[in-house]
Amino acid sequence: MLTRDFLMRADCTTAFGAIEESLLWSAEQRAASQAAMLACRPDNGPVWIFGYGSLMWNPALNYCESVTGTLVGWHRAFCLRLTAGRGSACQPGRMLALKEGGRTTGVAYRLPDDEVESELSLLWKREMITGCYLPTWCQLDLDDGRTVTALVFIMDPRHPLYESDTSVQAIAPLIARASGPLGTNAQYLFSLEQELQKLGMPDEGLNELIGKVRHLVGGA
Repeated sequence: MLTRDFLMRADCTTAFGAIEESLLWSAEQRAASQAAMLACRPDNGPVWIFGYGSLMWNPALNYCESVTGTLVGWHRAFCLRLTAGRGSACQPGRMLALKEGGRTTGVAYRLPDDEVESELSLLWKREMITGCYLPTWCQLDLDDGRTVTALVFIMDPRHPLYESDTSVQAIAPLIARASGPLGTNAQYLFSLEQELQKLGMPDEGLNELIGKVRHLVGGA
């Protein structure tokens, strides 16, 4: 399991599996990306992080508040080719990201004001190993009635690992077979299903995929 201690100690060149050298971001590139994101921060209020995948059940962050909420204008899609972590270059899987359109429910985390930069550095080490996401400030409607500006990791469609075909027929066999140092791709999908059910926010767009992958894994 990906833990806070794992992230703090991880050497990104080896810890997540073999990553193509041309795709791997250096620590300097991650730091520059983080600094650029903070430079365009829309206000000086609290920094919120929106989790719509594994950040929901395994944030590995120091935070002082967590609230469920909804992001309008984006939906979950397994559009990121997974060649490390829970996949490999010879048996790639698919990782979750956000594509334009629809809405997404998830969990927002408010970072402690005096730990923003250190917590974001850890988050960048987790999410931006290959720079596949576009960290974006988005308006988020929290379930307690507040509206906040949150940092959201959205898929960069220009990235070499972006995959436009997210049909169940295309991605279910990939997710069912892929595995890597962090576990199986299928277990990630099932953990996502379990967490959404626990939070009372089922994503109907995932039902067919979950059923197909469960069938394929069971058949294997």
